[in-house]
Amino acid sequence: MLYLGADHRGYYLKEEIKKFLASKKWKFKDLGNSKYDKDDDFPIFAFKVTQKIIEQPKENLGILICGSGIGMSIMANRTKAIRAGLCLTPYAAELGRKEDNINILVLAGDLTDQVIAQDIIERFLTTKYIPQEKYERRIKMLDELG
Repeated sequence: MLYLGADHRGYYLKEEIKKFLASKKWKFKDLGNSKYDKDDDFPIFAFKVTQKIIEQPKENLGILICGSGIGMSIMANRTKAIRAGLCLTPYAAELGRKEDNINILVLAGDLTDQVIAQDIIERFLTTKYIPQEKYERRIKMLDELG
């Protein structure tokens, strides 16, 4: 399952992403915010998504969106076994999946237009992690040291 979360600065991009995901027939669940609220707080939505990912870390993925993407990245990466990556290009999303096995894609609502976001998401969802000794070693270090 793909879980979505966004604060007010990512809300409108999230709503467009939902239409895109539905058109591609990708299953997803929106964990909020369910309405635009200029006073909401990004950590709440990042926490909701990370908790769903760690329930089934091999099956579940997430997309988080805030203004810069930085706040969501910080919050998500505080959770063990989460590897959230802020991706501003499709190529970054591809490398994030292929080499670092990111399980949460973070987008910057203030910096990423809808068309680029769709390309980034498509790359994130269609690229598979390619296990190699160096990548496995690094991911293990993240889990042990983090």
